[in-house]
Amino acid sequence: MRAAAEHVWDAVRDVAAVHERLVPGYVLATRVEGDVRYLTVPGGNVVRELIVAIDDEQRRLAYSAVEGFRLPLTHHHASFQVFPEGEDRCRLVWITDVLPHEVAGDVRARVERGAQVMKQALES
Repeated sequence: MRAAAEHVWDAVRDVAAVHERLVPGYVLATRVEGDVRYLTVPGGNVVRELIVAIDDEQRRLAYSAVEGFRLPLTHHHASFQVFPEGEDRCRLVWITDVLPHEVAGDVRARVERGAQVMKQALES
């Protein structure tokens, strides 16, 4: 990605501004109450996520979606980690694990679309 690791990490760790800094349009609004984040997505669904860890040293955020998804998920856990690759470049790794396995393809398509939106937002 053509953006400094510090810039990308600052946006990723700003859990209350996902709709503005990370995936504008893909998420419409964000609300945080303690370790719980609520994301309003197009169509009005509200996804409730538990923020599991924010590690500034490793530039890693872990979270779990626990309620409000449209797919029949029984488990969701994901993490972002930012790796510097020079002064103005970095790699953003997004890992998402879900159950049941049958919905993994649908989740992958959503993650890929989200990654495109993130790249555009973070590089602009």
